[in-house]
Amino acid sequence: QVQVVESGGGLVQAGGSLRLSCAASGSIFRINAMGWYRQRPGKQRELVASITSGGSTNYADSVKGRFTISRDNAKKTVYLQMNSLKPEDTSVYYCNVKITNWARVENDYWGQGTQVTVSS
Repeated sequence: QVQVVESGGGLVQAGGSLRLSCAASGSIFRINAMGWYRQRPGKQRELVASITSGGSTNYADSVKGRFTISRDNAKKTVYLQMNSLKPEDTSVYYCNVKITNWARVENDYWGQGTQVTVSS
């Protein structure tokens, strides 16, 4: 079994910062790509940022220069540092982790979601 647990999030004023964390645990052979998505009310879930096992990163245009994704492979954890937050960043944020199990099968795992609210 694999568990993916998010932490962080909350309420912050515009211009402020928050850091999200997402830790994977359980029966894991290898963690591949990790990423953060968000879903606003009435909208589709969208990619915010992703990071490969080699450390290559990708960002949505709307967060470039403000958000930073990173990972700690020893801790099986991915982070999202969010700076200069804007009200339009308000959303539920989900982490996604692609994990290869001991049968060498890759599966997608999602965190439970964490609310980020940015007040103007």
